[in-house]
Amino acid sequence: MEVRVDKYLWAMRIYKTRSIATDACKCGRVKMNGVELKPSRVFHVGDVFTVRKGPITYTYRILQLHNNRLGAKMVPEYLQDITPKEQLELLELARYAAQSGRDRGTGRPTKKDRREIELFFSDDYNYLLDEDYDFEEE
Repeated sequence: MEVRVDKYLWAMRIYKTRSIATDACKCGRVKMNGVELKPSRVFHVGDVFTVRKGPITYTYRILQLHNNRLGAKMVPEYLQDITPKEQLELLELARYAAQSGRDRGTGRPTKKDRREIELFFSDDYNYLLDEDYDFEEE
């Protein structure tokens, strides 16, 4: 049995749709032995291929072929994930980097913050910054 690359990637739930899988192949994100795969190429049992998604390059070995989309629980019977630990550590680092961003609520100013900023830069508020005002006298 032979299955097209794009169809197999979709069936094994690596990509959500077959057209996304086709685009990934055309962009060079799917490789076998360092060679970019075309969507129409066929997979065979025992083939090892890599898929680059974001910063991580996943590596898979084909155990069985199937051309229809499977349930998520059945995928390990057909596809073995042999991704190196170094790549999975990159995923963890990306997760930590995303969490270490700004604190919740410290992003865009609220309407109240905007009004206070506008008041600060208005002429009414700048009377304290007048040259005649001496800050040291207080």
